[in-house]
Amino acid sequence: MERTIIKNATIVNEFQTFEGDVLIEGELIKKIGKDLSEANATVIDAKGKLLMPGIIDDQVHFREPGLTHKGAIATESRAAVVGGVTSFIEQPNTIPQTVTVEKLEEKMEMARQTAFANYSFNFGGTNDNIEELKRLDKKACAGVKLFLGSSTGNMLVDDEKVIEEIFSNTELVISAHCEDETTIKNNFEKYKAQFGDDIPIAYHPIIRSEEACYLSSSKAIELAKKTNARLHVFHLSTAKETHSFRNDIPLEQKRITSEVCTHHLWFSDEDYKTKGTLIKWNPAVKTAEDREGLWEALLDDRIDVLATDHAPHTWDEKQNVYTKAPSGGPLVQHTLAALLEKQKQGVISLEKLIQKMCHNPAILFDIEKRGFIREGYFADLVLVDLEHTWTVDKKNIVYHCGWSPFEGSTFSSKVTHTFVNGHLAYENGIISEKKNAKRLTFNR
Repeated sequence: MERTIIKNATIVNEFQTFEGDVLIEGELIKKIGKDLSEANATVIDAKGKLLMPGIIDDQVHFREPGLTHKGAIATESRAAVVGGVTSFIEQPNTIPQTVTVEKLEEKMEMARQTAFANYSFNFGGTNDNIEELKRLDKKACAGVKLFLGSSTGNMLVDDEKVIEEIFSNTELVISAHCEDETTIKNNFEKYKAQFGDDIPIAYHPIIRSEEACYLSSSKAIELAKKTNARLHVFHLSTAKETHSFRNDIPLEQKRITSEVCTHHLWFSDEDYKTKGTLIKWNPAVKTAEDREGLWEALLDDRIDVLATDHAPHTWDEKQNVYTKAPSGGPLVQHTLAALLEKQKQGVISLEKLIQKMCHNPAILFDIEKRGFIREGYFADLVLVDLEHTWTVDKKNIVYHCGWSPFEGSTFSSKVTHTFVNGHLAYENGIISEKKNAKRLTFNR
């Protein structure tokens, strides 16, 4: 059995920071302590480096099947491990959509063969697949995804009776994209009449407005309270929405939770001037005041999870005029490095960052033996050099699409090692071609 000892690391885990060693035996963390030794073990001296649990990204779009010119499970999970993401939950708006139990299992098999990081998938709810949803084993996947506002793909669920029926008929976490379609449509028609297809990108957060987000998320929250559904609101983008969530009870007791994504914490509407459609996302990047409000809510625990919404498109697709440029961008490789800049600026502590990216996704989705550095848990671990300065450029971008909204940014921290189930999946610029990923399992 393969054994590795990570020695002298600065371990950050469960709001404790201490210097110590971790012994990995096979797939698991065997021991955490000081001055550990083991015969025939590979030793990694991590003096001065941060050792953290692997990131669990609860929202990615890896584009397979059907959209593999943008990315695939193999290509994007490779980028994930380079960025310290060891587990991902992928979304159902592929071609075909993941809206039957059979299509869900087909996707699981694709990941079993090609993924470099641990995987699960959300099952897609639609206006007409409630019976299929009832067939779903609660341990089969991470949860259910509802598009309560249309995004990439055609999965809009807009029948209020169906939404209530879905909320009433699953014990799983319902992850929802919340934007009010009528509000967006009316705003869009106004600016299309004025500009045609070439609407200035600065109008994107006005078209996909605060009102559209708040109207949809508040309705979803109201319905979740009525039905006692387990609701998780994806990618909050407005300060106004954050006041709908509680921080007076532990995460384990919450029935309604929320997530924020890297781009809404990093960019603001001022950045459309230089980044253009490269930062066109749904929901839209909004004002600096919204960004500040999202940070406040993340820090005071109204927002529970920090994720990426990694959603690659080709460079050429993104160069189209507003009405034809798709929303979304690649983020799994660079999220940790970007957020560590915020840690160094004093915006967020390492302990809080790791809680939101590692611990809380595991708690929220009942993921088994991951998200923490604990003896007996899977050895999903990440080493970070907090004093390694580097610049994002095309030569070091791993995404299949070959570009990043962070291109040209200089970061001062870098992932040096990523372990997936005890296997060294990434080390100092080299990605292991051995795939050691597993299907996520759940304590349900």
